[in-house]
Amino acid sequence: MNKLELISALKTETGISKSDAARVVQIFFDSMADAMAKGERIEIRGLCSFFVKTYKSYTGRNPKTGDKVIIKPKKLPFFKCGKELKDRVDY
Repeated sequence: MNKLELISALKTETGISKSDAARVVQIFFDSMADAMAKGERIEIRGLCSFFVKTYKSYTGRNPKTGDKVIIKPKKLPFFKCGKELKDRVDY
């Protein structure tokens, strides 16, 4: 399912206009992105959680040349599936 299909499903289920459904979905995604940018954890009970993982700097290798490369510290979003979603998918 992509964003457009999510908007369409919301429109069908609630009976609101497509533009209103698109706005609701956009507000939802923007709110999640803003929270994660602040380092906050997002938990949707029964579905999943999102959080930011911090990775330290380390020495890696360029696969082409084999040279050592310093990898800078970084923060990346991380998704963790909830138990109820796991059970629903692995029926």
